[in-house]
Amino acid sequence: MEAVMVVVKGKQLYTEYGNSFEGRPTLVFLHDSLGCTQLWRNFPFALGEATECNVLVYDRLGYGKSFPMPTHEREDRYMETEADVLNDLLDEMNINEGILFGHSDGGTIALIMAAKYPGKVKAVVCEAGHIFVEDVTVKGVRNALEAYQTTNLPERLAKYHGDKTEMLVKAWTEIWLSNRFKTWNIEHTLKNITAPLLFIQGENDEYGTLDQVERTVSQVNGKAEKFIIPNVGHTPHKEVSGMVLEKAAGFINSILKSE
Repeated sequence: MEAVMVVVKGKQLYTEYGNSFEGRPTLVFLHDSLGCTQLWRNFPFALGEATECNVLVYDRLGYGKSFPMPTHEREDRYMETEADVLNDLLDEMNINEGILFGHSDGGTIALIMAAKYPGKVKAVVCEAGHIFVEDVTVKGVRNALEAYQTTNLPERLAKYHGDKTEMLVKAWTEIWLSNRFKTWNIEHTLKNITAPLLFIQGENDEYGTLDQVERTVSQVNGKAEKFIIPNVGHTPHKEVSGMVLEKAAGFINSILKSE
């Protein structure tokens, strides 16, 4: 994996790119609301090896080793904007066949990307993404903010985000806890998704109910399947890494073999 800073619309984004499988698609990993490239650990590399695909992992603006956000204030469409940034990033890196693996906010961004730029997306693995706001999501964010204020979470996050930590936490919690964001919903875009979709979710996800899964797979226009894992929370790729790796690899390999 080669670490490269890529300039997208004047903003520097940190990427790690491995392209050892010539002529094969690229797995693109989209981290969650407090995540970054480093926090994926070995999972992207392992999935790349299991599918013989190239791998791109990147930090969104304000996260990890990318440049800081200009402000903590976010528009309701901030994830739609991130899908546009991803499209520009893939253009900059000359990646035309992307298989998206997104977790939480990253999962939502992956869905939006597949809806807006279907020509770039070969398949989507959405893990614990959101298509609308639920009370359990708001409660989860509020609990995370309380943990940030009362535990050593700031120090743990600073290991990965440095002095950007406070701004990114503020950006995430303020928008999700605001009254205006309660009506945010991307269900109207799902019909534009034609790429095959695998939706993975833990049955005990503390940030969303299984309605997120059911309403997504029922409204996309491509082949869609769900993988619900009992006794697992919001981060299946960490909690039951081997199980998620096997399922995602099987899904991706079946798509590539059918071509």
